[in-house]
Amino acid sequence: MDLTLVQKYACVLAMGMIFLSIRVIRPRRACKVAVGDGGQAVLERAIRVHGNFGEYVPVIIVLLLVLEFQGLQPALLQGLCLLLLAGRVAHAVGVSRTEEDYRFRVAGVAATMTVLATASLLILAGGILPAGLFG
Repeated sequence: MDLTLVQKYACVLAMGMIFLSIRVIRPRRACKVAVGDGGQAVLERAIRVHGNFGEYVPVIIVLLLVLEFQGLQPALLQGLCLLLLAGRVAHAVGVSRTEEDYRFRVAGVAATMTVLATASLLILAGGILPAGLFG
């Protein structure tokens, strides 16, 4: 059985979640902090990057799967998936640094919100959009 486009991106993003989890576990061990951030800025940032990823990515993946199921044109679906992936990487890079680079954070948030809003609106408007958007 072949994986669909969104399934492939979901797997890549799941690997990203594992990577972000490891980036929380390491400073936890180093700082000997079992729960919370222990006042450690590096750990606090790692926890928030991981948490933010977990707050947005699952919902967006579900929306993208719905769009795929509805037959959204593969090029549009690919664009949304790439934008989500790029946004999550940019956000993680920006927020992870204690000397935060807000350009990465803002770009990551903008990309993520664009995919979230676009996917939601496409699903809601699916019945009234031109037939060319959906197969």
